[in-house]
Amino acid sequence: MADGPSAADVKALREQTGAGMMDCKAALVEAEGNMDEAVKILRKKGAASAAKRSGRGTSEGIVASYVHNPPTKGTLVEVQCETDFVARTEEFQQFAREVAIHITAMAPGVVSPEDIPSEEREKEREILVEKAKADGKPEEVVEKIVEGQLKKWAGERALLSQQHFNTEKHESKTIAELVTDISAKTGENVRIARFSRFEVGEE
Repeated sequence: MADGPSAADVKALREQTGAGMMDCKAALVEAEGNMDEAVKILRKKGAASAAKRSGRGTSEGIVASYVHNPPTKGTLVEVQCETDFVARTEEFQQFAREVAIHITAMAPGVVSPEDIPSEEREKEREILVEKAKADGKPEEVVEKIVEGQLKKWAGERALLSQQHFNTEKHESKTIAELVTDISAKTGENVRIARFSRFEVGEE
């Protein structure tokens, strides 16, 4: 790497990650030419940048939709960003559609674990406590067991905590990680605001 990374390697890394040319070049230098390591470096930097952007306003965005075939279920999802320019890009719109497809397939109840109503969470806690006691778990470990189970339950209910159902395409990433990726690529704060899922016969 004495002469620096080749233009072909920089281009290949940019196409794979969506990062800027100079960022790709710097990552390849840091990784000593190792493409996989350079990808990891860029993802870490992207995640850090996304965290900094998370407090910025998201007054633009789109409502994406997906209807399954046969048309017995479907989803509307609002995905927000900072500018109309990003909202109109194909990459952003494709991301929003991917989220709508996932919601249709996996039927989350809320966007994030924090959105689960406290009464619903408390009811689940009571059920888990009773089950732990019925299973003969020692009193001193019941609370610890229940906390772990409650966290898992909340994660399964929340969209952001779920792995995207197409694990092969999205490398087993959670929806939250995919939000971080699109935020890094667009340079904007991206937020899934709300969704409505419909299925024939369900209230």
